[in-house]
Order: sequence, then C-alpha cells, then structure tokens
Amino acid sequence: MNLRLVLGDQLNQKVSSLSDINKNTDVVLMCEVWEEATYVKHHKKKIAFIFSAMRHFAQELKEKGYKVHYTKLDDPDNAGSFSAELERTISIYKPEKVIITEPSEYRVLQDIKSLDLDVPIEVRPDNRFLSTHSEFSSWAEGRKQLRMEYFYRQMRKKYNILMSGDKPEGGEWNYDNENRKAPKEGLSIPQSFMSEPDEITQEVIDLVSERFSKHFGDLYPFHFAVTRNQALQALEQFIKERLINFGDYQDAMIQGEPWMYHSHLSFYINCGLLLPLECVEAAELAYREQQAPLNAVEGFIRQIIGWREYVRGIYWLKMPKYEDENFLQAKRKLPWLYWGGDTQMNCLSQCVKETKENAYAHHIQRLMVLGNFALIAGLDPDEVNEWYMIVYADAYQWVELPNVTGMILFADGGVLGSKPYAASGAYINKMSDYCKRCRYKVSKKNGPDACPFNYLYWDFLIRNEDKLRSNHRLTMIYRTLERMSEEKVEAIKNDSKRFFKTLDGGEIV
Repeated sequence: MNLRLVLGDQLNQKVSSLSDINKNTDVVLMCEVWEEATYVKHHKKKIAFIFSAMRHFAQELKEKGYKVHYTKLDDPDNAGSFSAELERTISIYKPEKVIITEPSEYRVLQDIKSLDLDVPIEVRPDNRFLSTHSEFSSWAEGRKQLRMEYFYRQMRKKYNILMSGDKPEGGEWNYDNENRKAPKEGLSIPQSFMSEPDEITQEVIDLVSERFSKHFGDLYPFHFAVTRNQALQALEQFIKERLINFGDYQDAMIQGEPWMYHSHLSFYINCGLLLPLECVEAAELAYREQQAPLNAVEGFIRQIIGWREYVRGIYWLKMPKYEDENFLQAKRKLPWLYWGGDTQMNCLSQCVKETKENAYAHHIQRLMVLGNFALIAGLDPDEVNEWYMIVYADAYQWVELPNVTGMILFADGGVLGSKPYAASGAYINKMSDYCKRCRYKVSKKNGPDACPFNYLYWDFLIRNEDKLRSNHRLTMIYRTLERMSEEKVEAIKNDSKRFFKTLDGGEIV
C-alpha cells in the first residue's frame, strides 16, 4: 500500500497524488497541524476556511470509498507538524512509499525533501497549474524583461482560449483600457456567494475561536464555500450575476461594498476546490453565448491564465533569494493602522476594516491603497509580506510574495513589474468614493489638511531618485519633479517629515 499525503491547498480529487490511487489498499493522509496554522498568525477566518474545507474534502473522499487517515488539530495524538504526523502515520500503516503532489510553497517542499524516513517519498508535479516549472523557465530564458503580457499570450495560444484561429478574439490581446471605469452612484451590485455553516464548519469555528483567539480578524459571519459543490455554485453565480460588469468596474472601490463585481474565486482555486481551467472555460462560454462582454471575460481570464500562472512562475524561478529582496532598502516598521488602529485616512481605514471583517480585499484595494501606502511610506518588505500572508484567506506564499515584493513594493528592482505602482490621492479619488468622507482634502497638495498620499508620493520619488530615475517609465515624472520650485520641494519634504514623525510615534495620522 501507498500513503497519499494531501495538503490543505490540494483539495481536489484530480490532484496528481490521487491520480492512480488504489481504494482497496492505499491510505490518504490529511492533517491539521499547529505548525502550519501558526508559522504566521493567520486571520481567524482563513484558518476556519481551510480547516473546514479540509474536513469536508476528507468526508467526500470517505463517502466515495477512499481510506482516509485524518488528524484534527485537537486530536490528542496530533504530533504538531507535517513531518511528525507523517512519521507517526508511517509507523501505523507501514506503506511502501509516500506519494505527494508538490507543495505550492518553497518552505514546505524543502521540509518534505529534508525528511529522513524509512520509506521513499515520490513528489509529483502539481497538475492543477497550467504551466510547468520547466515551461516557464524556458520562456524566461534569455529574456531581459519577464513581462506578464507576453507570457499570457503564450498561455492563450497553448490552451486556445479566446482565440480566433491564430489571432486573439476581437483583434486585441488585452482590453485593460476598457476596465478602468470610475464608480458611479446607483450601481446595483449583486450579493456575493454565501453559505451557512453546517455542523462541520461550526465545529471548526468553535475550535478557531478557542485556540486562535489572539489572531487578527473577525470570525463571524462565516459564509465561505467549503465544499466543491458550493465552490461550483459560487462560480456559476459569478458568471450569471457579476461577470457582465466585472470588466468595467474591476478597479472601482465603493465604501460599504467590499465584494463589488469580483468573483472571489481565488479562495477556492488556490485551495483546490475549483480548477483554474474550468473557471476560464466557464467565462469563455459566457462570452460565446453572449452573456458577458469581451472586455470582462478577457480581464477575468487574464487574471487566471496570465497573472496567476505568471506569479507562480516567478516565485519558483527566483526562490529562495526572492524572499530577501529589498531593492529600495525600505526599513520602516509596519504601523498599527494595518491592524485596525485608528487613522484619519479614510481609504486605508476602509480597506483594513474590510480585510479584518472578510479576510478579503480586491486587487486594487490591495495594490493601490494598502500597497501604495506601504510603498511610498517605505515599509519593510518582510513586515509587509507577513501582513499580506496573514490577513487574506487566498494567500499562500507562492502567490503572495511575488505580488507584494514585486508588484506592490518594487523590492525586486523590476523583475516582475516595469515600474513602482506609486500614486497620489488623485488615483484613489478617481477610482473610489473614499475621499468624499475623509478628514483630509485630496485637492490639497501640501499642509496639514492635504491628503498624505499627495506629498508622500513625491517624497517617495525624491528619496529613491538614485535608484528610480533611470527607469524609462518614470522619465516624464522626474521631469515634472525637476520643474518644481525649491519651495514646493521643501514643502513636500517638510510635510512628509511631519507625517512620518507622527506615524512612527504611534500617533493617529
């Protein structure tokens, strides 16, 4: 018999470790371990979601005739780590070998490889991803710049997605210029998928409430899909109700509307309840049947077969050194406002509030509000990465690290993004209604009433001029800076100095 180890983000019967399982002899091992739940202090709702999804998946396997050895977190014999649980289970079943799908995180893979067991371990490729490590490495080899757009085009061709012969559907590869509409009053935003906790989920919620009470985030209400059937319902609901407007308003932010028209499927794709290709095919079918416009469908598909696959490729290509990147030598400590501390900056307050409540914020909130502030304030990449890893239920290091280190903080010096995604308050004002309810005035550039994003943006460019001026995408911006009067530059520096003194002192900004 073989022991098949299934990790908490591999919850799909089509995963490679189960592909040739013998139901009569083989045993599936799944375990909730303290080490994984606490190596960072994950959001309460994130832990509850993953544990509940794991328990439901184990139950589904048992109902289909699989032999499952499942260790709950509070089982008295729980050894506390994957390696110790694996050793304990091997001593019970005496398997010929252990079979596992490659862990999605470098850290876990190294732990698996370092095990000294009495039986061999077979690590299989993760067949849920659409690009292999070798395929991405071959694409990257010899390229001066690893830009997602060109990788995305290759993936479209490979899987014949939104193609018309050898040309992209509609004549363009990318319709992003149509996907930046500002929010307007009167939008009717359908409710996101919600499920009520069953007995299994409630048991997990009680466990998390008791064991992880000091972790960040709200545990209630809990409405995540925790089974494959529920995740498929969430996919269907998105395609029918929100995909049609997803393209137009995918960058928009409205106070009190955390879900907008986004799919919220990354929770389920990243843990295995949904497969990326089935989500892509469902969206393409909606376009072919004229249920959704091309700009919305292409934008959604690009996030999955483009961005998702691309950041995973960057992660495995650049690890383990990628963890230590800090191109801009940012060192400021993560301020308390990221943990729900009071701030007068309404955009930050709203995004942190929704993150705390939902273990979710959409990509523009993560990038252009929370991330933008982290970038221009010079926050330490280690602390920012840890925060993003903790607070979002779809965060695993393979997807979190490239997005934060590369896209948000430009800490990799341009490996992933062609320029820092820094912006003033004008962008946030354009794409949201946050500024209307803020104590600061987005129209003011300097002084105590000015939006801090306005002067911090220029201060960021001044502080990092030696490393950023040569970036061709910043040429026009630095020319604008050159034309500023000495008095204007001095006002920017003084406002920023005052702001940072208040921030670093733990006072309300």
